[in-house]
Amino acid sequence: MSLWSSWQIWAVLSALCAALTAIFAKIGIENVNSDFATFIRTIVILVTLAFILLATGQFQSPATISGRTYFFLLLSGLATGASWICYFRALKIGQASQVAPIDKLSVVLVALFGVAFLGERLSAPNWLGVALIAVGAVLVAYR
Repeated sequence: MSLWSSWQIWAVLSALCAALTAIFAKIGIENVNSDFATFIRTIVILVTLAFILLATGQFQSPATISGRTYFFLLLSGLATGASWICYFRALKIGQASQVAPIDKLSVVLVALFGVAFLGERLSAPNWLGVALIAVGAVLVAYR
């Protein structure tokens, strides 16, 4: 069995990408309406999927936004697409009751990335919650 055939690898990659989505979006929406930011992220996802469809033979183009905003929304969209791809691959290989809790480790990663990259601060009860989420996800996925 290949490493890339493991649902655990795809579920963990999904969690990592989902966490990056939140971090990049937070930076990207600083100077733009959040609904419009979501629209831009969706376009990036559609373009990425169109590329995948073209590359695999399965497939038959905003001026008012700053470069920095567009860049981080682009990264956020790329992270979202990667998360969805990893999640569905994990679901195809593993059981949903095991894959979903591991995917939800993105909550833990967002907390860690928020502290590390956005300068956010968590209180002791917040850290306890993060730890409980991590332990809970592992326990729910354990067989």
